[in-house]
Amino acid sequence: MTPRRPGSGRYGGDVAVARLDQLNLVVHDVAASRAFYARLGLDFGDERDPVWDAHHVSARAGDTTPLDVDLDSASFAAQWNQGWSGGAGAILGFKVDTRDEVDALVAALAAEGVAVQQAPYDAFWGARYAVVTDPDGNGVGIMSPVDPARRHPSPTPP
Repeated sequence: MTPRRPGSGRYGGDVAVARLDQLNLVVHDVAASRAFYARLGLDFGDERDPVWDAHHVSARAGDTTPLDVDLDSASFAAQWNQGWSGGAGAILGFKVDTRDEVDALVAALAAEGVAVQQAPYDAFWGARYAVVTDPDGNGVGIMSPVDPARRHPSPTPP
């Protein structure tokens, strides 16, 4: 069971501990952003995917990159976040330990007045996933660990 800790301030309450785990950058040009961030040391690997390269690429986590860093096109972001406003931006991702904790944390935040961009759902990559909005309007993803048994076909690239 995930340790619980009392919240403080506006978002008080007994909540699951969420760990910073992922950064999704929604970009205008995935190839240009890939080249730029590779120059800064992110490792996207050498393998190319002709179907997805224009819409999504992931940097490999490692010693120099402790977070998962994904580059997504705006049209693809709209497929995994119904509330995406369009254009470029970022989603800061937090991981919790269970699928149920995604639902519980989002419900608690919504009850406290936090806007929900994407209600919790079973994402095609096998995780339970949701997106809420921070006080400045930025997207914050909340995700369970991936369960390979819950993966299903990804949407068609936009």
